[in-house]
Amino acid sequence: MSTANHQNTEHLNVITPAKIDWQTDDTGNMVPVSGEFGDVYFSHADGLAETRHVFLEHNQLPERLAHLAPKQCFTIAELGFGTGLNLLATWQLWRQLRETNPQLATARLHFITTEKFPIPLADLTQILALWGERAPELIAFIEPLLAEYPPLIAGCHRLSFSYDNLTVDMWLGDAAESLSKLALDLSNQHTPYIDAWFLDGFAPSCNSTLWADSIFAQMQRLSRPHTTAATYSCAGIVKRGLREHGFHIKKVRGFGRKREMLTAIMTNAETSDLTSDNKSCDNKSHEAKQQTTYSTFDNTVVIGAGVSGLLTAWSLAHRGITVTLLDKSAPLAGASGNPRALLAPKMTPIHHVDEHLHTIGYLHSSRLYQDLNQTAVQLNTAPVLELIGALDLLIKANIGTEQIADYPDEMATTLSHEQAQITSGLKEQNLSENLYLTQSGLVNPQALKDIILTHPLIHFQQLEVTKINETEQQVRIEGIDGNRNTVTMTADNIVICAAFESHQLDQRIFDCRKIRGQLSWFTPTVEQLAKLPKIPLKYSGYCARFNAQSGDDELNPVVVDKPYLLLGASFIRNDTSTDIRLEEHQISRDKLINAIPEMASIIPADTSLWQGRAGIRTQTPDYHPIVGQLANSQRIWTMSAMGAKGYALAPICAEALADIMLGSFAPLSEMMLARLSPIRTRLQTPLV
Repeated sequence: MSTANHQNTEHLNVITPAKIDWQTDDTGNMVPVSGEFGDVYFSHADGLAETRHVFLEHNQLPERLAHLAPKQCFTIAELGFGTGLNLLATWQLWRQLRETNPQLATARLHFITTEKFPIPLADLTQILALWGERAPELIAFIEPLLAEYPPLIAGCHRLSFSYDNLTVDMWLGDAAESLSKLALDLSNQHTPYIDAWFLDGFAPSCNSTLWADSIFAQMQRLSRPHTTAATYSCAGIVKRGLREHGFHIKKVRGFGRKREMLTAIMTNAETSDLTSDNKSCDNKSHEAKQQTTYSTFDNTVVIGAGVSGLLTAWSLAHRGITVTLLDKSAPLAGASGNPRALLAPKMTPIHHVDEHLHTIGYLHSSRLYQDLNQTAVQLNTAPVLELIGALDLLIKANIGTEQIADYPDEMATTLSHEQAQITSGLKEQNLSENLYLTQSGLVNPQALKDIILTHPLIHFQQLEVTKINETEQQVRIEGIDGNRNTVTMTADNIVICAAFESHQLDQRIFDCRKIRGQLSWFTPTVEQLAKLPKIPLKYSGYCARFNAQSGDDELNPVVVDKPYLLLGASFIRNDTSTDIRLEEHQISRDKLINAIPEMASIIPADTSLWQGRAGIRTQTPDYHPIVGQLANSQRIWTMSAMGAKGYALAPICAEALADIMLGSFAPLSEMMLARLSPIRTRLQTPLV
């Protein structure tokens, strides 16, 4: 990140990383101190013991979590992520409880945390290394947290630790603003809420903004009767704020030298007695209420096995839902079945980034696909993401090099002309204007599909759906299978992910633009291969080298282990034919030559032997996908219209949809969810 761009960071929505100082604690150990606020990140006596005392014990988490019902989700919200110590201690407790309580196998923990001044990864690594020495039991949690730690840009970063049924949403930015973005859909039968609050900001005397009325107002909005809160602080501003926003508060013994701390429980009363000894603050009466306020269902049918359907099935299955995945042909038979997909976002100026779906989706997808690469190693299959970076020549971009400088370098940067030449392999092109994306690469759709279909709760079935009928209790689906037999099935919910055919299945889904896109590829000679770009390039189209992996030949005409250059893609409106056309091979070649003239002598002029695949992209008038519940329906949902960005957008949209279906907080803001809604205003007028 350019230092010149730190001016007016508040206005630019640029996250300012925390400045770390160090002090010696009571036992002679070095502890981190906030350079902004001059306060310690954790107790000089024993930060881990204080976390367990204040936040775990006084939110009664050992008892409450142990009594969760199957598939129930418990949600914690933390003000002040800091060093992540509260998360680590909570995660350790959660894993211990799941090991000793079999009924927690399908229960879930959702940890939502906010931070305005996040600690840079290098500093956090150093801090948590100290905790790994002091508390070796935390090492098993420190390592995966650091591996998933996001770049420091504003907005929500979802970290999924599915092996522990743990979801962490890190909202970077002002806490009150972040909390205000958490969506409460009061029309939904199951509205999400916070079960327990960790109030762990720096002391009110150091940082009063985390104890402002706007914070307590959001706590009130997001809580319900029996929601608890705990904090080390007994400052008057804290007591008044909690009491005036519906919480009954109680002073209890503090940790170490601290004589007192506060616990609180949400009531319906407008004021609470500050000195009361009411034992409801011990939160023993919460359990029966919790048992009846969460959403649960057993099964869902997902119609359409492209990237949207596959990722929807994946997100639901990881929440314990049995999914039947239907497609009239086969998984990836449509537009999602290209040999490779380039994961590289359309960047935006950083002051828009927290509400920019392309960026949010790109970061989440990159994390997911890298996680799945580990699964691929275990299964001895091809990797899902080849993380080789990508270079955008900024020929069709809404961002320049000055704006790129606002981003953290590990996410986006501009290379020098010489570096760009070395990285790309281009020799004659003027590369002074460029965007280098280190977390970009090539997605292997076949590898992704294979891993998703190994999930024990996902079952694929070939079926061309002909009729959908919703009742109060279930949804009934009729269709024709591969043997032309009529098949009937029922489900608690269905999600329609059938791209441009979604409208045919339910008229309430917007009839989108249909845009034909043909990808082209050829096998270069040894001489050509040596001169082709080394990494994927974006211009008015894109090109990328790839080697065909085992299984690629099941979807497309390629030979395993052979190299190819992929070029794309054509863009033909209102054309739903999927035949391969020589003129569109030529269109893709021309795009490349026009953008990078030195390729003219390398890319074959004769395209007659090239291979290709054509698919139909689905696009809305406002270019946003369609994600959510259909109008006047309780059980029919949709996720479609991903355009040409399905592999970047589907993972985060699937997470949001699954959360909405199950009554949990989504990793997208209320504003963004409204933009994606099937009933948004822009979708009320048909295309002409």
